[in-house]
Amino acid sequence: MLVETQFTGRNTLKVPFIAILLTISLAALSGCSKQDAQAAAPQRPPAPVVVSTVEQRDVPIQITAIGNVEAYQTVQIRSQVNGQIESIHFKEGDDIRKGQLLYTLDKRPFQAALEQAMGNLKRDEAQAANAKVQAARYTDLEKQGVISREQADLQRTAEGANSAAVYADQAAVQAAKVQLQYTDIYSPLDARAGALMINVGNLVKANDTPYLVQLNQITPIYVTFTVPEARLSEVRQFAAHGLKVLAYPKGQSSAAEGTLTFIDNGVDPQTGTVKLKATFHNKDKRLWPGEFVNVVLNLSTMNNAVTVPTKAIQSGQQGDYVFVVAQDGTADPRQVATAGTYRNLTLVKSGLKPGETVVVDGQLRVAPKGKVTVQSSLPPDQVVGSGLNSSDTATGTVGGGQ
Repeated sequence: MLVETQFTGRNTLKVPFIAILLTISLAALSGCSKQDAQAAAPQRPPAPVVVSTVEQRDVPIQITAIGNVEAYQTVQIRSQVNGQIESIHFKEGDDIRKGQLLYTLDKRPFQAALEQAMGNLKRDEAQAANAKVQAARYTDLEKQGVISREQADLQRTAEGANSAAVYADQAAVQAAKVQLQYTDIYSPLDARAGALMINVGNLVKANDTPYLVQLNQITPIYVTFTVPEARLSEVRQFAAHGLKVLAYPKGQSSAAEGTLTFIDNGVDPQTGTVKLKATFHNKDKRLWPGEFVNVVLNLSTMNNAVTVPTKAIQSGQQGDYVFVVAQDGTADPRQVATAGTYRNLTLVKSGLKPGETVVVDGQLRVAPKGKVTVQSSLPPDQVVGSGLNSSDTATGTVGGGQ
């Protein structure tokens, strides 16, 4: 290739030729540097993950709440008469039978009052008998014309007065017997005794405070709880068929089973909740008055629901999503719409299909469309508390709750 040159005093190349050479050199150097950088950049290793599968199953529709255990019946035992406690026939914390003798008061004052009333009755009965004979005699004399009618009327009036006195004495005797019966205090129900408030030797007054002892009936027993007013129509809809209620005492994994027996007749305007009450047989006495329990109200069953382990659900700016693992070993985020939770599972309305594989642990290391290494595959029911990050657990209710 021939290149024309011009010399003007000194040997100098033309400026356009130099610019072309510089441009070609810079382009060559830039291409080489890019190829060297790409060759030197390390490839991102596959992210280690734990996976599970999307399943289709029947899921119960439930409402969860915090409930309070209440005694089926509560009776505060008080004395109905004034007297001194002579003996106590039970111990604190005993199981009491209906009709069992609990307290005995000093009977002597009441026994004396009864005998006095009976003595008055016998006296007035004798006087009434004599008045009856006298009235009959005066009536005969009146008929014979021996005495006036006024005298006969006075005697018949005396007979009536004595008969009324006998009637009053009989009532007094019955009242004295009742007062004497009140010195023996019996249990009105099957219950469990609380702490003794007054001991032997103390004087008690009728209906005084404090009471002698409190009895709580705990078999059966109530559990009260509240639900949001938004769920009231749903509860009423299924309540006609009888709803099962589960109560989990603190620290226990197994539940006591009961039945919903009461829906309050109004909504609390301050809290926007409705009070419900369930009855439990409580034969094993697991539930105790005053304690708080976790309550699960079973409303119905959702058939063929699409479920995914709750640990697979991630939250982002666009909403909930999960990492779905493809057959080529890559994971890609996919938006999902959820419809509540059940135990460790979340119900999915859209976004997933049964049989798909999702990441349940190790999501922080996963890049969109990045490679993953499956370290283990767990059944959906075993996902909670397992995997690479085992600190998270998930529980809840289908369709909301409290």
